[in-house]
Amino acid sequence: LFQMVFMDTTATIPTGAMAERWRFSSFVFYGLLVGSVIYPIYGNWVWGGGWLSALGRNFGLGHGHADFAGSSVVHLTGGVLALVGAWMMGPRLGKYKKDGTPVPIPAHSIPMAMIGTFILAFGWFGFNPGSTLAGADLRISVVAVNTMLAGSTGAFAAMLWMWKVRAGKPDPSMMCNGMLAGLVAITAPCAFVNAPSACLIGVIAGVLVVEAAMFIEQKLKIDDPVGAIAVHGVNGAWGCLSLGLLADGTYGDGWNGVPGTVTGLLYGNASQFIAQIVGVTANCVAIGLIGFVVFKAIDLTIGLRVKPEVEAEGLDLDEMGVP
Repeated sequence: LFQMVFMDTTATIPTGAMAERWRFSSFVFYGLLVGSVIYPIYGNWVWGGGWLSALGRNFGLGHGHADFAGSSVVHLTGGVLALVGAWMMGPRLGKYKKDGTPVPIPAHSIPMAMIGTFILAFGWFGFNPGSTLAGADLRISVVAVNTMLAGSTGAFAAMLWMWKVRAGKPDPSMMCNGMLAGLVAITAPCAFVNAPSACLIGVIAGVLVVEAAMFIEQKLKIDDPVGAIAVHGVNGAWGCLSLGLLADGTYGDGWNGVPGTVTGLLYGNASQFIAQIVGVTANCVAIGLIGFVVFKAIDLTIGLRVKPEVEAEGLDLDEMGVP
C-alpha cells in the first residue's frame, strides 16, 4: 500500500510538465505502464535488492545507491519522464514567439497553487518519516526535523534569489517551487544528515530550482507549466548526490547489507558519492529510454496531444465532459 502511493506520486509528476495539452486517454495508458513497468524496475534496483542496492556488496561502493524515501526512485524518475514527455509533446500554443522568446502564461490561481504546495508539504511527513517503516525507529524524529528544515530553507532561498538576483520581486510561485525543491532534495538523505546539512541542502535546492526552471524554458525551449522537471528531476538528482556528500555516519548500520553506517564524501567516504552518481546516471539513462519508447508508442496509437482547437478552448469540456 505504501509503495502504491509512491508509484502514484511518480506517475503524477509529468502531469505538471505536460499540462494543458495532454490527452486524458493517453495519460491513463501511461499511468498503467508506470505502475506496472517503469516504477517497479528502478524501484527494485534500489529498494528490492537489485544491482544498484548491491553496489556496496559487489563493488565496494559505500552502501550501494542509498535513497531513504525516494529522491531518485520517485522524484528523479518522475522528473525524467516529465522531461521526455514535455520535449516530445512540444510547447503550449503561444508559449514561444517566432524568435524563440518565451511568453509568460500566468497561473490560473496563485492562492490555489499555494494551498496545493502546503498539502504536498504536509504529505511529505508521511512520505519521509513514514519511510522509517516503524515508529519505534527513533530516527523518525530526525527525519521529520530535517524534512521541515529543508523545505523551509528551500522556500526562503528561492524567494531571496528571485528577489535579489533574478526578478527584483519575491515571486510567490517560486517560493512554492523552492519549498517543494527543498523537500524533494531532502527525501533521499533525510535520515543520514544532520540539521545544518539539511538547511544547506534546502538552500542549494531553492537556488537550483530557479536556475533550472529558467534554463529549461529559455535554453532548452521545453515548456513545463509548473516547473516539474526543475523541482523533481533536477532536485531529485541533487538530493541523491547530497547524500553522497553530507551523510555524517550516525545512521544506517547494515544498510543494503553492508556493515557500518552510511558516510559521505565530506565525512571521509568518497565511494558512497560514486554510488550515488551511478544511481542517478542509471535513472536518467534507463528511465529516459523507457519513457521515450512508452510515449512514442502511445503517440503512434492513440495520440499524446489534444487538437489545437481543444487546447485553445481548454481541455475540461472536450476531454472530461464537465466545465
